[in-house]
Amino acid sequence: MPRRTPIAAPPTDPVRGRLRRGVALLTAAAMLTACVSTREARIGGDDGDACRPQLVALDSTGNFFAEDILRGAAVGAVSGALIGGLLAAATGQRGSGIAAGAAIGAVGGGVVGGTAGYLSARQQQATDQASLNLAVAGDLAAENAQLDRTQFAFDQLMDCRFRSAEQIRADLRSGRLARPQAAAAMDNIRARTQRDIQLAQTINGQIASRGAQFDTAIDSIAPDVKQAAAQPTRAVPAQPRDAVKLYLRPDAASPEVAQLPARERVTLRPARNGFAQVETSSGVRGYAAAQSFPEARRLEARPAVAEGGDVRSLAASNIARRDNFAESVGTAERLTAQGQGFELAS
Repeated sequence: MPRRTPIAAPPTDPVRGRLRRGVALLTAAAMLTACVSTREARIGGDDGDACRPQLVALDSTGNFFAEDILRGAAVGAVSGALIGGLLAAATGQRGSGIAAGAAIGAVGGGVVGGTAGYLSARQQQATDQASLNLAVAGDLAAENAQLDRTQFAFDQLMDCRFRSAEQIRADLRSGRLARPQAAAAMDNIRARTQRDIQLAQTINGQIASRGAQFDTAIDSIAPDVKQAAAQPTRAVPAQPRDAVKLYLRPDAASPEVAQLPARERVTLRPARNGFAQVETSSGVRGYAAAQSFPEARRLEARPAVAEGGDVRSLAASNIARRDNFAESVGTAERLTAQGQGFELAS
């Protein structure tokens, strides 16, 4: 019986082999990036924090935004690295040149995957403009519902923190806490609030990344919606007739963070629910009833957002929700950095 001659393996291309290994490493790194973040890593374990349920609720809402963003960024970065590396190899580059090409491609791919990728995928799936609009409207409706949950969770967490600070002041006034213990407790609350805001900033960044994907689609489907939302609001100088309470958000049920004396010079910007955003000369920012300021009638009202189910209404309300959450986080960040609402004396 004749002996079979073993079939020789085809010669390997060392350049392509290194490129394949590099792409595999990029893929693995992207997958690991999506998996290493745990709740304990983000917010720590349960250490008796009185606001732990609200903190867990906020962290949980962020999962929605993080998962989809990471998936899109991983696909875009890996495909970009492959294209960049192949282009470098095709032009005769070796070693570090291919690595550089892959890195540049990964950066570019991440950007494309994160912005144009969503619209492109929806366009490929759609049979006509009506089906594209319907698909984007469904995605926007789901996004808006999640934004509402995230806004509510953040509001509840900040309410808990600022009301905890008020309780410490009340305990100090009543003698239930000595001043050193009250000061330590207040420092602890403020530090926790700063960590909460860091978490909210991370979620806000993820929301903004997803928002960039939607903005690309909105620009294609209804560009005038985004143009209208981008109109700047004019600040109006004002002075209250009487002392005015400043609230954490445009809601009289939210915690009070400061009190303006009568005739203090401030600037106003339009807010929601009959409130104005108030900023003092020292940079303190909060919300007060617009009727407390005679000058508020000169404010340009924010455009009304129709909460309809069509793609244009959903797009406008999505932009408004994103802006409102970013504004909420920014206000809380500024107040906490200044120590406003965390003073021992009220």
